[in-house]
Amino acid sequence: MPRMVPYPTEFSCPAAAMSSANSPDAFDTMLARLEAHVAEQQRFAANASHELRTPLAITKALLEVAYNDPDRDTDALIDRLQAVNTRAIDLTEALLLVSRAEQGSFTREHLDLSLLAEEATETLLPLAEKHGVTIETSGDITPAVGSSALLLQLTTNLVHNAIVHNAQGYGTVWVKTKVQPTSVVLTVENAGEVLSPELVSTLTEPFQRSTQRIHSDHAGVGL
Repeated sequence: MPRMVPYPTEFSCPAAAMSSANSPDAFDTMLARLEAHVAEQQRFAANASHELRTPLAITKALLEVAYNDPDRDTDALIDRLQAVNTRAIDLTEALLLVSRAEQGSFTREHLDLSLLAEEATETLLPLAEKHGVTIETSGDITPAVGSSALLLQLTTNLVHNAIVHNAQGYGTVWVKTKVQPTSVVLTVENAGEVLSPELVSTLTEPFQRSTQRIHSDHAGVGL
């Protein structure tokens, strides 16, 4: 199972602020820092519990498929579980970066978006098989610059949602990457329900989900 990276709980106040605690301005400043720190912890906890749904769901699917397969390859199962666990750890560390984005910047690196799409697709194949969904991946080399961990999680979330919210038993997910003159594009499509324009306009908000999806058996994951 994925292991959580402990969230730092240390908090220190400047000596000057402590020594002048009787000053209203100093007290307000210290209180604001404390409130910001608590809010940061709450955001991290909420984001972590939401985003870790994906690796936990993948782990469950891998174990269920292996349990029902008398000819299962134990070594292959261990390798895939190890890969999912590693991604969960990377995700948790990435969430720490997201929760403190205003205090720093992400480490950017050169990467191939098409390889991330292939990795996400391969990881989710057991889940797709469980739902009777076929995944088709296409695209050429797609060079980009960004956070590999965050882009992989974004891609995994999109493909995961496309699998879960699809036509069960016969659905298809199309994952495509392409290069444009000034950008690269990742497209994930499925045969599921058409979303309303009002819902589509909110999908770029952190961890946005519709009411119907929250109360369904498959909550899905946010972007």
